[in-house]
Amino acid sequence: MQTFSYFIDRGSGRYDPFLTYQIAPDECYARQLCTYLVAGERQYKLLANEMDGDTELLIVEELGPNAAYPDENHYRGQGIFIEFRQPSRSGMLLAALPCATHFDAIRYLLKDVVDIPGQGQMYTTSTEVDENRGCYVIYVRGLHEPDPEMRA
Repeated sequence: MQTFSYFIDRGSGRYDPFLTYQIAPDECYARQLCTYLVAGERQYKLLANEMDGDTELLIVEELGPNAAYPDENHYRGQGIFIEFRQPSRSGMLLAALPCATHFDAIRYLLKDVVDIPGQGQMYTTSTEVDENRGCYVIYVRGLHEPDPEMRA
């Protein structure tokens, strides 16, 4: 088990401790790959991924209240799950994938293009760990859908 801690960057060099866990290395790595965190009805954005001796540290910025989707499922106590959602379609749930281990989830969290069950290949736009619902969320867009970050 490893010590894994989130800190909130409050600006001016102030970092408030937020969440601390004793978790297996595979879960540490999976969490480190997520660009967003949802916890306590709030959303946070990953700013930095650091280490201090044997402790893994994630520095996050608080973005504000989390907007829930009407079709959200809760997975606590059911195992490890990844949801695939499409923001351009109001966050529509495309698929939910059970994973045997966090290493299985890491395979998807690492990819720029993922193969979604029943949907095919899509671009990953961001990744999230949702503490409230106990799952990872991968946000995607179609291979031929314009990238909203690109300027014409």
